[in-house]
Amino acid sequence: MKRAVAGPGMPFTHLLLGLLVVAIWGTNFVVMDVGLSHFPPLTFAGLRFALASLPLLLFVPQPRIAPARLVAYGLLSGVGQFGLMLYALSGHISPGLASLLIQAQAFFTVGLASLLSREPVRTGNLVALALCAAGILLVAANMGGDADLTGILLVLGAAFSWAGANIVVKRAGAINMLALVVWSGPIAAGPLLAVALLLEGPAAMAGSVASADGGAWATLAWQCLGNALFGYAVWNWLLSRHPAAEVAPIGLLVPIFGLSASAWFAGESMPPWKLAAAALVLGGLGINLAASRRAAKLASPASRAT
Repeated sequence: MKRAVAGPGMPFTHLLLGLLVVAIWGTNFVVMDVGLSHFPPLTFAGLRFALASLPLLLFVPQPRIAPARLVAYGLLSGVGQFGLMLYALSGHISPGLASLLIQAQAFFTVGLASLLSREPVRTGNLVALALCAAGILLVAANMGGDADLTGILLVLGAAFSWAGANIVVKRAGAINMLALVVWSGPIAAGPLLAVALLLEGPAAMAGSVASADGGAWATLAWQCLGNALFGYAVWNWLLSRHPAAEVAPIGLLVPIFGLSASAWFAGESMPPWKLAAAALVLGGLGINLAASRRAAKLASPASRAT
């Protein structure tokens, strides 16, 4: 019996895992917004990585990856991606818009893969990039209560950092992805907490921990278990087995979950311009996936034989 696939190379079960991850990541923007009402942003980010990693270091073996790549992944995913994202969410951008703009990571990933690994960039990828850029420009043109320029730039910086982390994973090859997440955690937590001491101050950091209630610790638990250990371990596992241009676009579904959760739980407004920006980004997803499928079909042995 033939294996069910979502496309020319990705099994259907792998697609379902990717969709589950992006559902967790999308709703996580609202969770982060709640957590930021209890913790300063850099303190929140540092605690996230520390608590997700430190208890497991004694039980999870160190991944077989060059130390430089482990450090690069920890800094890119921790300080770059989450540090910038949480700082942006602390008053500079709404959760729904953040979940939309972070999807620029897919196009940054494809671009970096082409530049560094010579993975081909097709016409469809360029059209998709143009649609994504149009969506970002639409957000920028409507700056106001939902986002300011600082928030937009911080989230785009987080997206670029995420793309860099994706490339590190691709170049690392077949490794234990849970181990990568666990062992890169302290590398992220150290700089984040050090910068938090400088910018937020020890009094604010200690006070937020001392006054945290059950809801505050629940947001941290969700960051550690659902978002970090499960989400990134599965995402990195998919990246290690499929081309970046095939995996990264799945992340573009994050805005569907992010915007919906933000509207439902946080009461974020959904004016026409915001829905149009989401449509542009999601249109890029469809074109990107179609281009990858067509290229894989043309490159298949059966196609070459004809």
